[in-house]
Amino acid sequence: MFQSITYSGTKEQNYDLVLKQLKALIEDEPNTIANLSNASSLLNEFLDDVNWVGFYIMNDGELVLGPFQGLPACVRIKPGKGVCGTAVSEQATQRVADVNAFPGHIACDAASQSEIVVPLMKNGEVYGVLDIDSPNKERFDETDEKYLKEFAHILEQYI
Repeated sequence: MFQSITYSGTKEQNYDLVLKQLKALIEDEPNTIANLSNASSLLNEFLDDVNWVGFYIMNDGELVLGPFQGLPACVRIKPGKGVCGTAVSEQATQRVADVNAFPGHIACDAASQSEIVVPLMKNGEVYGVLDIDSPNKERFDETDEKYLKEFAHILEQYI
């Protein structure tokens, strides 16, 4: 049984705890949708100042909405379009301090001001992306990026 907890350590200590929680949640579960659902819920519970946490999964050459926490979202995103599509085409994390300054940003939620997107890789190809939005500009820093990449690497073992 999972209970909501208060994260009271340093940012790094709190992320370390979340990584352990993720492993405990998914290590014995083979179902990808269940694991991505729990992963989005865990991050939504853990992260402050976010308004959307979820996944897009590659399907027939485009990203399709997967498990998430937040308001309804765009369903399909083509590679190279917006922050998520750029993460796919570049196969690299995109950390955007101000989405309004990002060329071609797709505004699914007008409240989103900053975003981080981490590609999930499987067999050398992009399987999907972890996408997190915040209503605050410059919400995500290098520490967030480092640990969210680790979060994604753990997930990659279970997709």
